[in-house]
Amino acid sequence: MTESKPISGGIWGQQKAIDRYDLCLAWNWEYDTDFVGMLADTCHSRGLALLQITPEDVAEMTNTLVSGEITCRAFWDRACEDDARFFPLVQWAANHCAYCINPYERARRTWDKCTMHQAIAGIGLHTPYTIILPSYEEHPEVLSIDLQAFGETFTIKPAHGGGGEGVIREAASLSQIQDARQAYRGDRYLLQAYVTPVQLGSRAAWFRVIYCVGTVYLCWWDTNTHVYAPVTEAEETNYRLGPIRDVTAAVARRCGLDLFSTEIALTPDDRFFVVDYVNDQIDLRLQSKAADGVPDDIVQGIADGLVGLVTTRCKDQTEAPILKEQQKGFKK
Repeated sequence: MTESKPISGGIWGQQKAIDRYDLCLAWNWEYDTDFVGMLADTCHSRGLALLQITPEDVAEMTNTLVSGEITCRAFWDRACEDDARFFPLVQWAANHCAYCINPYERARRTWDKCTMHQAIAGIGLHTPYTIILPSYEEHPEVLSIDLQAFGETFTIKPAHGGGGEGVIREAASLSQIQDARQAYRGDRYLLQAYVTPVQLGSRAAWFRVIYCVGTVYLCWWDTNTHVYAPVTEAEETNYRLGPIRDVTAAVARRCGLDLFSTEIALTPDDRFFVVDYVNDQIDLRLQSKAADGVPDDIVQGIADGLVGLVTTRCKDQTEAPILKEQQKGFKK
C-alpha cells in the first residue's frame, strides 16, 4: 500500500528539478494523496519523471514553466475546476504540452449536465425522461409543466456541481421546483424521472462504471451507501451485462475524455439507461482507506492506464499541442 504523504509540489522522491518532465499533475484535494503516490510509483517504475503542482506552489511553478526553465510533455489537471489559481497553468499546458489528459475544453463541457443529457440522448442511448429548465435569472417564473409524466416523484438537479450538491430527491410539486431553482439562480436545472432498476440476485442492477483509456471497470453501485463492488466475470456473463461496456464506450466517444465515470441501470424491460452521464475529476480514494472509495486494484489500473497513455502519446514528441481546440476559445 502506498503511504500517505502531505500535498507538496515537485518530482516525487527527487530533490533537484530537471529540465523536462514526462507528466505534470495539478492537484489540490488532500484525499488524492494515496492515488498520487500510486501514480508516482507507477511513473517511477516506467522511468518517467512526474512533476506535481499544488496550491502551495502553483504560482511559482507556473512562472517557471512559462519562462521555459522547465517543461513537460503531458499534463493532467485535477484542480482548475474549483481553484482559479490553476487556470494560467491549464492555459500554458494546452499550448505547450504534447498531450493533455481530459483536456480542459472537453472536460468543461461535461460539467454541464444539461449539455451532456442532450449529447448522450442525441446518440440514441437510453436516458431518464428529462425536462430542462432555464435559469431562474433568465426566467424567474416556472412555465407550465406536466408533472404527471414523471410519476409520483422526481429529481431536481442543477446543471453544474457534483456530489449531490443542490439535488432535490423525491420532489413532487411546482413549488419545490421554484424553491430549488433559487439556490443557484444562474444555473439551468433538470427535472428527471426515476429509473427503477431490475433486481439481479440480491442486488439492484445499478452500476458505477469507470472508463480509463479504453478499459471499462464495471462495478455494482449501492445508491444509498455509495459502495463499489466489482462485477465478476461470472456475473457479467450470467446476467448478460456485456452491453454496459458498449454503452460506456459510446459515452467515451461522445465526451472524448480519457478518464471518467458514469452510472448505468438495467430496467425490468431489459434496457440499459445512462442515469448519471459523465463524471470528470472522479473520486479516487482507495477502498482500503475509505468504505466508499474505489477498489484499490481499479485505482492501480487507472494509474497504469494513464502512465501508459503518456508513454504512447508523447513518445518521440516535443512539446507541441495535440488538440487545436485546446489553443482557442478558452473560457473560465
